[in-house]
Amino acid sequence: MAAEAAGFSARQARGHKVTRVVSPTISVRQRLREIWLSRELLVYLVRTEIKVKYKNSVLGLVWSMIAPAMTLAIYFIVFQVVLGNRQPNFVIFLFAGLLVWNLFQLGVQTGTGVIVNNAGIVKKVSFPREILALAAVGSACVFFFFQACVMVIFLVVLHNAPDWHYIPLLLLALFTAIVLAGALAVLLSSINVYLRDTQHLIEVILTAWFWACPIVYAFQQNIGTKLSPKGLLWVYFLNPVTPLVLTFQRCIYGHVSPVGLARQLNGTYKPQKYLVLPSWGYLRYVELDLGVLAIALALFVVALAVFGRLEGNFAEEL
Repeated sequence: MAAEAAGFSARQARGHKVTRVVSPTISVRQRLREIWLSRELLVYLVRTEIKVKYKNSVLGLVWSMIAPAMTLAIYFIVFQVVLGNRQPNFVIFLFAGLLVWNLFQLGVQTGTGVIVNNAGIVKKVSFPREILALAAVGSACVFFFFQACVMVIFLVVLHNAPDWHYIPLLLLALFTAIVLAGALAVLLSSINVYLRDTQHLIEVILTAWFWACPIVYAFQQNIGTKLSPKGLLWVYFLNPVTPLVLTFQRCIYGHVSPVGLARQLNGTYKPQKYLVLPSWGYLRYVELDLGVLAIALALFVVALAVFGRLEGNFAEEL
């Protein structure tokens, strides 16, 4: 012991930085159990996050409804008014995709920096720290609820009924999006403690990721008809968010190939069939969503394992 202490002092004297490698002390299974036992703390953190976000705000949670409505209005003006998109009820189609995307994006983006942003709590209080990343996803779920209320208003005003047969699939896609966002949030939050550029990199990636999803453009017309003949459609589905977006659109928008009016060269309008969504059966959507769910669950287990490996040095890095 004396020799080891002397060697340690000598290394300090030479200015060498000593790095302590910490192995996870509990298994992934135990971590899941601790998260479940801390579910009340999770709910409390979600409520606190929402209160802090709208503290001293006159409208409060109403902003969570106004913001998506304004975003939707901008996209509507750009794509349907300026660019002349004549797809029937395009605003419903657009909002259906934005619903699940906003949940995923907000959960991942907020969750990535949550450990660093709560460094004071992480260093002083003992609790399952994964809860912080999961609370960020939980807050995104609350905002999803208010945005869904705006969606219902649009459906009523535009007299566009969803396809009720696909409601169970929508719930499956919603659960899958939450698990996928939670897995990425837990994984990236631990990496961001050591590599602070991760948070900024994720913001850039999410911006590009948005345009890789069929949200502002019709999947069947712009992707399906071009990649299917070449046998490359599977490449597009390497994006796990794509099946979730298509499921939301299939349920809420409810039209596979609607008929609308297309402007002719002479200024008149002629009925035209718009290829919007793939003409898959119910089971095809089930297969895709379950496939993404399996990937999300596997990623969640990996994220917990990586988090457990890295959290030992959180206090020193923060």
